[in-house]
Amino acid sequence: MIAKAGTALNGHLDHRNPLVFDTHELGRRPGGLQRLSRTVDAPGPPSVLGIEGVIGVPEGAPVELDLRLESVMEGVLVTGTARASAEGECVRCLEPLRLEVAADFQEMFSYPDADDRGRSTKAEPADDAEDDEDRLFIEDGLFDLEPVLRDAVVLALPMQPVCRESCAGLCSECGIRLDENPGHHHDAVDIRWAALQGLADTVQDGEKDNMGGAEAGVDEKQEK
Repeated sequence: MIAKAGTALNGHLDHRNPLVFDTHELGRRPGGLQRLSRTVDAPGPPSVLGIEGVIGVPEGAPVELDLRLESVMEGVLVTGTARASAEGECVRCLEPLRLEVAADFQEMFSYPDADDRGRSTKAEPADDAEDDEDRLFIEDGLFDLEPVLRDAVVLALPMQPVCRESCAGLCSECGIRLDENPGHHHDAVDIRWAALQGLADTVQDGEKDNMGGAEAGVDEKQEK
């Protein structure tokens, strides 16, 4: 059994995971503030920090986190920035590329025993489960930053990465890299002329065949 990032095998958050943060020191009194800086290793599948097959932060690469934790009525408001180096492939020339990414994020982690007004409440069977699916909760004073970090990094990365804006890409006919061969080109042939040329070649071949037949007929007469 493989536990989800930040989750122990028993289903609870694992405080040993570097993306799981403890809020006990912050406390539940509104107005409390805590600043944290931490460098963590980028998680691997299924929690990849990037767009699979396009660009992303390699598994195990360092990710620098600067966080601001603020205690509010309904939970802990987390504001932060993640910085890392992403690797991928240029969509134009297919060469490997590397770029620095800075992803900003802000997320509310709610207390499981508080409603939207911060008042203590007990869960009711009729509570809307769909709303809970969209919310992130604090569990035993801990919260898992992994899903927030993943979404923030994905949004900060380019969907079509290029090694540089002026990259000319590859020749569509032979695949040669155009930046390394700026004068490279292929002679363009108008398809209409190409068709006429093909017709002309066919006519010429037919005339040659007819001439060959005529010469053969002359030779036969001469032999007679």
